[in-house]
Amino acid sequence: MSELKIEVQERKETGSGASRRLRAAGNLPAVVYGGGKDSVPIVVDRKTVAELLRQGGGGANVVFLLKMAGTDKSRHVMTREISVDAISRQVVHIDFQRIDMSNKVRVSVAIALEGVPEGVKTEGGVLDFINREVEVECLPADIPAAIELDVSALLIGDHLEASDLLLPKGVELADDAPRVIVSVAHSRVAAEVEEAEAEAEAEAEALIEEERDEPEVIGRGKEAEEESTEEAG
Repeated sequence: MSELKIEVQERKETGSGASRRLRAAGNLPAVVYGGGKDSVPIVVDRKTVAELLRQGGGGANVVFLLKMAGTDKSRHVMTREISVDAISRQVVHIDFQRIDMSNKVRVSVAIALEGVPEGVKTEGGVLDFINREVEVECLPADIPAAIELDVSALLIGDHLEASDLLLPKGVELADDAPRVIVSVAHSRVAAEVEEAEAEAEAEAEALIEEERDEPEVIGRGKEAEEESTEEAG
């Protein structure tokens, strides 16, 4: 994953009033923390951040190189929280966490499904995408944008687990290996049809059993009636 560079400035004022003034001027309040050092409040340009987040797919697992304006200081970070206004849907604050590019990090990565299951195409099944992310460990530079999973061979009743994922070089699974990612099952309509057919078959078998017993009962009744008639005569 390529890093995204952004120039920042140290934030002198804090508080809600100062943050509103920053946003009104086209900037965003942010903070850098972690790495065994004190938190540092910073200011970033709103448009620059918005563009970089788009390039990075929305901010998840994006590695930034923050460069402090007017100095030779720089630091690799990742976004840990992006606060968004509930009404305007604009970013209002960002939390950056310091990272060491030589140390592995644990992150959640999206799973991208490839193909259409055979059980969906030919058996009328439905695909259930149960878990759409998986946790992995790797160096920050090796974080994949997504992990592809081919589901084309799945039939009804089949499933794929986290252990079935083909991970890129340098990426290790940090999730539960048996965790189910996708499965193919009967559609609700198919299941209802099967249930109705099973009920109809059970009813038919019950009727057959009744018919097998009924002639004997009727026969005994007629014989008893004839014997009764002869005695009366």
